Amino acid sequence: MSAHRTTLRRAGTVAALATAGVLAAAGVASAHVTVHPDSYAKGATDGVLTFRVPNEEDKAATTKVQVYLPTDHPVLGVLVTPQDGWTAKVTTSKLKTPVKTDDGTITDAVSQITWTGGRIGAGQYEDFNVAFGQLPDDTDQLSFKTLQTYSNGDVVRWIEEAAAGDDEPENPAPVLKLTAKESEDGDGTPAASASAAAGSTKSDSDSDSDSASSSSSSASSSDSTARGLGIAGLVVGVLGLAAGAFAIVRSRTPRS
Repeated sequence: MSAHRTTLRRAGTVAALATAGVLAAAGVASAHVTVHPDSYAKGATDGVLTFRVPNEEDKAATTKVQVYLPTDHPVLGVLVTPQDGWTAKVTTSKLKTPVKTDDGTITDAVSQITWTGGRIGAGQYEDFNVAFGQLPDDTDQLSFKTLQTYSNGDVVRWIEEAAAGDDEPENPAPVLKLTAKESEDGDGTPAASASAAAGSTKSDSDSDSDSASSSSSSASSSDSTARGLGIAGLVVGVLGLAAGAFAIVRSRTPRS
């Protein structure tokens, strides 16, 4: 019995250690630098991107965060939200291909944002908000390579990009997916509905017109019938009066 209990105890310990290892691995795997939301429509305007930076070290704090913005598909009109305890430095670069907008041609865009001065402790994270004026509309996703520096000198490079069909890399870069633009005119259904409504209105109008014409014709026919009956009545009345007068005259003649 004692040996049996010892075996069960050892098995339980091994299972607990294995479970703890799996959970720890899952925790590390999920503690990536990410961007939120994870998707926007192509060409979206006046939005906000939030870069979430978790601390993976138990004995060191995150003291520096560098986010690199793509310049081959630039994000236009970038503004950084003030962050308590942090100082943001914005770096711009010349674009190889200028971007034409309604406000003119853009030749420079933000290529890097560096936050320093603050601390992200063990078991904590920090959200860094970046506003944008317009996202590109000529790509399906944007990759924001990020460097995370710790107080002990360690630097984690979140720069790896997953190829199609491959598993997620060990240090993936934050990726923003760009979805298809929303149609400004919809799918044409409203126009078709409007056309159908117009056709229906026209049909109703024509029907009303036909009904009015029919009613008018009926009224006219009724008036003609009534008028004919009236005239016939007068004729009958006149004939009756004439017949009466003739009878009176005839009855008086012999007496005379």
